[in-house]
Amino acid sequence: MMRFATTTVLMLTASAAFAQDRDLSVTIYSGDLALVQDTRSMAIGQGRQKLEFPDVSAQIRPETVQLTAADTGIVEQNFDFDLLTPGKLMEKAVGDTVTIVRTNPATGAETRQQAKVLATNGGVVLQVGDHIEVLRDDGLPARVIFDRVPDNLRARPTLSVTVDSARAGTRPASLRYLTPGLGWNADYVALYDEAAGKIDVQGWVTLTNSTGTTFTQANTLLVAGSPSGSGGSSARIRRPQPPRGTIVRAGTESGTRERLGDYYLYPLAERTTIANMQTKQVSFLDVHGVPATHGYEYRNAWLGTADEPESAQTIYRFSTSGQEGLGDQLPAGTLRFYLRDKRGDPQFIGESAISHTPMGSDLSLATGDAFDVKVKPVVEKRERLGLFRWRTTMHYTLTNALPRGVTVDLLQDGLWGDTRIVSESAKSERQSADVAKWRVSVPANGSAEVRAVFDSRY
Repeated sequence: MMRFATTTVLMLTASAAFAQDRDLSVTIYSGDLALVQDTRSMAIGQGRQKLEFPDVSAQIRPETVQLTAADTGIVEQNFDFDLLTPGKLMEKAVGDTVTIVRTNPATGAETRQQAKVLATNGGVVLQVGDHIEVLRDDGLPARVIFDRVPDNLRARPTLSVTVDSARAGTRPASLRYLTPGLGWNADYVALYDEAAGKIDVQGWVTLTNSTGTTFTQANTLLVAGSPSGSGGSSARIRRPQPPRGTIVRAGTESGTRERLGDYYLYPLAERTTIANMQTKQVSFLDVHGVPATHGYEYRNAWLGTADEPESAQTIYRFSTSGQEGLGDQLPAGTLRFYLRDKRGDPQFIGESAISHTPMGSDLSLATGDAFDVKVKPVVEKRERLGLFRWRTTMHYTLTNALPRGVTVDLLQDGLWGDTRIVSESAKSERQSADVAKWRVSVPANGSAEVRAVFDSRY
């Protein structure tokens, strides 16, 4: 097929002129939704006319558009998102006559032929005189000349609004609409100092723009929360929750950050340009020397038994409190952990997803499986006590190949209903109605054991 990179258009239709004065504000939600507020100073005549707004989002939700201008009423609106490309131009020319210009590579002489475009299905089919020809990509210099651009092809995504104005004059016209394709999420980088028991955390807002439009010098506001319908569709699929909860205790502290209803606002300090197909990062949190602890956790399913020892998870705990914590609310995102090696270089050791976290919360984040800390749960005995009653004896063996002692949180899940512990070798606590927890100290290069007997209906 012929390349259209050299396509020439003889005549372009002029779009409605508007002044260049423009004020852009973008409110971006974390569920792939943004509110764009676009105010332009426009010369509006008296009576019925069409106003055109180029450079709107190519994914604009037309049903959400609102236009306000003094002494102006809206009659109808149209969104033209069929963008001008060589291929689209040829598709729209089906049934019309175009001019094919071919250049002789040896002499440079040009020859012109009138051709009717018959089809563009997988290639361009032309009727040239009394024969049918297929445009080929044979490397010979050639171009196609069109005499016009179809009215519904636009160089940029354009919203056109027919209005009825009571007077003539230049005045602000404010356009407001919702669009997907513009979103943000929070990313965190944490550097843990094992010797000091401290953690440094930096938070980044990561903006992404796939709307097909660049938003230039926009006043940008980020909303942390999940408004209903923020996916832009009633068939939105909810994000899966992290497999392990990260908030041990939800905070009850209030900070100074601005709220909007039940959501928190994160305004960018300066206007910024969010280019199409761009990812942009802006820092919003930078805290050093927060107390933190490093530990281990192993969760066993009900009647879980293992043929060989399994790794405990590596856990880091810290607070978002205003005192001895990060001192801020944390929007949902991903926190990536780093430790310094013997050379002092930070090395990545794992990551954990976090949900929207109130200020004053206690967090417990898992970064991966421990190499040297293992747990082997075994169902030693199952006895029937009656028609629906059972007694289960569990034996847990914990081992530690590290040259220092560790503490492992051993969690037994699945204690539903009236399940109770009738005997245990170490005192447990109920983390919840369904989970019992033992805090087990395992010596350096050593092991520890826990036994527990449960009575249950299953």
